[in-house]
Amino acid sequence: MTDEQLIAAARDAARHSYSPYSGFAVGAALVFADGSVVTGTNIENASYGLALCAETVAVSKAMADGVRGGLVAVAVTGPGTEPITPCGRCRQVLNELAQLGGTDPDILCVGPDAVTRLRLSDLLPYAFGPASLA
Repeated sequence: MTDEQLIAAARDAARHSYSPYSGFAVGAALVFADGSVVTGTNIENASYGLALCAETVAVSKAMADGVRGGLVAVAVTGPGTEPITPCGRCRQVLNELAQLGGTDPDILCVGPDAVTRLRLSDLLPYAFGPASLA
């Protein structure tokens, strides 16, 4: 899958956002080594703290479908003027999935005119994960 296709999947996911309070529609797309793609979008709640981020929704969908490894890349897109990065919670959630497969996925932080490519380990250095409990 090309970066452009992954970004398009994230943008398409953002169209399904439920963000009536912030108006900040976010989409995420995860691609795995086998070529499968799982998407998610943010879901807000009137009790603001119960909102779910797009990345967390995508990881939850993947896990619910039995996907436990092989995370290669993630694209995250939103309506801002700059490339959007996963929040701290989402970095941790992505790290859990990545560590299960021993990967350090590329994170494509997508803005309207630019894409910043980082490794998950750059966004979450010294991460705590499953290996930390051994």
